[in-house]
Amino acid sequence: MNITGHTVEFLEDPFGLLSGSRYEYFLNIEVDEEDELYTEKGLLLKVLFLVNGEETKILQNYFIEQETEKVLDFELEEDEVVQVQKYCEENLPADEEDENEEETN
Repeated sequence: MNITGHTVEFLEDPFGLLSGSRYEYFLNIEVDEEDELYTEKGLLLKVLFLVNGEETKILQNYFIEQETEKVLDFELEEDEVVQVQKYCEENLPADEEDENEEETN
């Protein structure tokens, strides 16, 4: 699995009920044609990511077929969880309070 880019958006908590900051990532994913995840229609991984002080973690994730927006019934393998966690940590918005969407390719 190769992460080729992403979009990330800060998710507001208008009532201040939740601790930490939450971000929604859409990771552009490339996989081998032989991989069961492969689709010609493109592949995204949606990740809900928590930053609470020094703690960071993936709260939720799922694969989406990019062209159809169909949710695919696959889970991340252990090594992929580590890869995605690290990627999200390294690509947090510079200012956690910045609510503008950032994009890289």
